[in-house]
Amino acid sequence: MSGRIPLRKRLLVRLLIASGLIAVCSVAATAWLAVETTTRALREEQGQVLADDMDVLARLSGHAATHPDWRGVEKTVRELAAKTGRRIALTTTDRTPIADSAPRGTSLPVSAAATVDPLRTDTFSERGAQLGGIDPRVVGPYRLTAAERVKLDALARKRQDCFARYGIDTTLTRTPSGRPVLTPSEGAADRGYVPESCADGLLNTPMPTEEKALKALEKQARGCLTRAGLEPDMPLALGADLTPGGSLQDPTLAPAFAKAGDGKAWRVARACLDDARRAQLDPYVAPTAELFLGGGGDTPAVRFDMSPDNKAKIIGAAGLVLAVTVAVTAVVATRLVRPLRALTEAAQQPPDRHVRVPVTTRDETGILAAAFNELTERRERLEVQRRAMVSDIAHELRSPLTNIRGWLEVTRDGLVDPDPALLASLHDEALVLQRVIDDLRDLADADAGTLRLHPEPVRCDELLDQVAAAHRVAADAAGVRLRTAVDGTPWLDADPVRMRQALGNLVSNALRHTPMGGTVTLGARRDGDFVLLEVTDTGSGIAPDDLPHLFDRFWRAEKSRSRRTGGSGLGLPIVRHLVAAHGGTADATSEPGAGSVFTLRLPAPGGQGGPPGEPAASVTPAP
Repeated sequence: MSGRIPLRKRLLVRLLIASGLIAVCSVAATAWLAVETTTRALREEQGQVLADDMDVLARLSGHAATHPDWRGVEKTVRELAAKTGRRIALTTTDRTPIADSAPRGTSLPVSAAATVDPLRTDTFSERGAQLGGIDPRVVGPYRLTAAERVKLDALARKRQDCFARYGIDTTLTRTPSGRPVLTPSEGAADRGYVPESCADGLLNTPMPTEEKALKALEKQARGCLTRAGLEPDMPLALGADLTPGGSLQDPTLAPAFAKAGDGKAWRVARACLDDARRAQLDPYVAPTAELFLGGGGDTPAVRFDMSPDNKAKIIGAAGLVLAVTVAVTAVVATRLVRPLRALTEAAQQPPDRHVRVPVTTRDETGILAAAFNELTERRERLEVQRRAMVSDIAHELRSPLTNIRGWLEVTRDGLVDPDPALLASLHDEALVLQRVIDDLRDLADADAGTLRLHPEPVRCDELLDQVAAAHRVAADAAGVRLRTAVDGTPWLDADPVRMRQALGNLVSNALRHTPMGGTVTLGARRDGDFVLLEVTDTGSGIAPDDLPHLFDRFWRAEKSRSRRTGGSGLGLPIVRHLVAAHGGTADATSEPGAGSVFTLRLPAPGGQGGPPGEPAASVTPAP
């Protein structure tokens, strides 16, 4: 049955496809979520580590920028190590330990993460570790005195009030040297605009401390330029940027070297100025040091914690996969259970309703529904046949019993003498009863599998002669010619009594349906590994619609004829069971108006068709 189902329609394939889709969705969602979460977590972790490294470098560079040596840095190193969870080690350029968060004796990493030098912050080994230039926190000789700060603060507040009168909001900040700086607010239309009445220039005027430091810087820079052969035509002026770590302003240097027009001279001048500034600030900063991060067996590993967002994503993805799985399973289960539920409801209906179920698919459930409908139709037919059988049995038994009872009652009352004719009539009625009862018993034995056979070698021509002789009187009474026709001498290994019973039922059936002057022929012939026994009549024939029901119990094509001829409707079913018990089959062919042929196909014993020398065919009248 399953071979006729398309592969894509099979229940097993559909279940596998549904399971595969669920598995693919689950794996894909899990893989995507794992990759996405891991990638994001790694990026966040790397960004956090980089930010921590920047903070460590900035803190240590700030210490170096504000202290002439590294004393007291141990506390800062321990705080940073506890905050970042990483090992932090600080050494001199020749790797002499300065401060280390790891236990004494722990080996250092192979290479330093960065060089801590506030005067050259572009010396680093990790890309993006810190910005280049001089750390703006290096104040040195530019630190203002207390009196200078008070004076500049007063000027700054005055200018801030002046700006406020023109509707310009400013913010007052202070540089590491102590100089106040006014910064316009973010919402200002032109942040570079200064009202004329406020531009007194006093706030940007260098204080004595700053003038002294700037003159020293100018002196050192001119010496470098002179040695490089780049003495400018005009006096060298320093830039207006008075922040301690600020660069000398390019607009100020430009006029000095405008006549030279030499880019190389410009770069040399810049180098001279930078070197002069570093030389001026060097006594005020800590010596250059090497920074080592991580490494060492005792260094605590960076702990990875899943963020709440990632946890929410995992829970959401798991919930989505679960929802999809439940939805797909529900859809598939509903489609699979619906026909089974219909079958269950149909099976629970009362037997007399014979309910059918709709066949909506071509898979296993569809085949099951079709088989259920066929079973229902077969059960309905059997029910009709059962009712007809009960009616037929009652009729077949009632007629002879009524006759017997009637004759016995009139004989008992003395109305009729029990003469031989009456006794013979009662005997015939009893034989009818015995025949019906024997037929029913044979069918019951066949159904129960207790039908006993006593097989022995049987010559088919002798078997046919015996059957013809037993029905000679009935044939003569009906005016029908009965003959035998045997091709060769075929043999059978069969129960001769049961075979005479089967052939006798066929001959009786043929005599009842063959009109006077007709012929009934019993034939036997070999057909390969089988022997065919045939009963052919020249009767009225059987309609094509009736042929499939010939071997059903109590089935009659014409009820009135059956009643007249006395058939019980059990003869042909008994023939079918007897032949099946011998390993053969029974079949019938007919043409309306041309007669019928009933064929019994039985296996031949050992391939022997009989002794040699027998005639090829013989046709003899019944004795």
